[in-house]
Amino acid sequence: MKILVTGGAGFIGSAVIRNAIKKGHSVINVDCLNYAACLKNLAEVEGHRNYFFEKVNIRNKKKVSLIFEKYKPDRVMHLAAESHVDRSIDGPEDFIKTNIIGTYNLLQASYEHWVSIKSKNFLFHHISTDEVFGSLPNKKSIKFKEDTPYDPRSPYSASKASSDHLVRAWNKTYGLPFVLTNCSNNYGPFHFPEKLIPLVIINALLGKNIPIYGDGSNIRDWLYVEDHASALLKVLSEGIVGSSYNIGGNNECTNLDLVNMICKILDKVQPKISGSYSDLIEFVEDRPGHDIRYSIDATKIKNELGWSPSVNLEEGLKKTIMWYIDNKSWWKPLLKRKSVGTRLGKKI
Repeated sequence: MKILVTGGAGFIGSAVIRNAIKKGHSVINVDCLNYAACLKNLAEVEGHRNYFFEKVNIRNKKKVSLIFEKYKPDRVMHLAAESHVDRSIDGPEDFIKTNIIGTYNLLQASYEHWVSIKSKNFLFHHISTDEVFGSLPNKKSIKFKEDTPYDPRSPYSASKASSDHLVRAWNKTYGLPFVLTNCSNNYGPFHFPEKLIPLVIINALLGKNIPIYGDGSNIRDWLYVEDHASALLKVLSEGIVGSSYNIGGNNECTNLDLVNMICKILDKVQPKISGSYSDLIEFVEDRPGHDIRYSIDATKIKNELGWSPSVNLEEGLKKTIMWYIDNKSWWKPLLKRKSVGTRLGKKI
């Protein structure tokens, strides 16, 4: 397949591209290279005959259309998004422009391209988040399913919910073929330092305090990024057109337990001179509107497409921690980027 991937220099997008190239697909990476993007994530495919890069912002409708005219893709995987909840609290406008207007631009270009090529095989794959479903009570029997009503609580999740609705509307109104996926929290190699797991690992390695919002009781389901990439490509090639799939890691964990797990692994693989890394834990002011719990029911993708995660949380964390220990040259320069390491998202 010839796949157009938006946001391919980001954390999840780069994992998708690396996997797609290995599978023999051609990939056009469309990325504006914002603060969280890093082309080093794609060093292993740079120069490959099937990899192409275009520095384009999806907010620019004309340039997006020109990309479709130039490459004539078979499939679109839309991952480009502003994605950090704390940044959305401080500056929601970027999230509206990229996640909503940018998605509109991409849908319009995709529709025009689809009509022009008259292909039955064209597909628009929209990659979204479980945060569009809102917050769950702390009851293990209740999980997000594909038909769970939307109830976004942050500017970020509201903008992603809006983009999900636009994708479905372009299918219902114009017939554009689509699949949609909603994933749980990702983690793994190449994760930008402002997110929880890399922030904890990096702060621990640097001997800095490890901040935990509130009392650390908020629960998330964690998905190893390489597993997510494999699931996305599975949906792209085998998913039923017009369907949505929840992708989860089956790894629910409170933030406090997660941080303690990371500290425990670090204590074994790179012990401190004295004490434990958990001594660095510091409880800080909670995030406004902090969702209590996310939990994905991934039964549908398992039953229909035969996909399930390959690693549990402890295995994935060990891989991730060792990667950050071995790749300081990747993450140290990123600490100098805008607002990285600064507490964001305190506005009410």
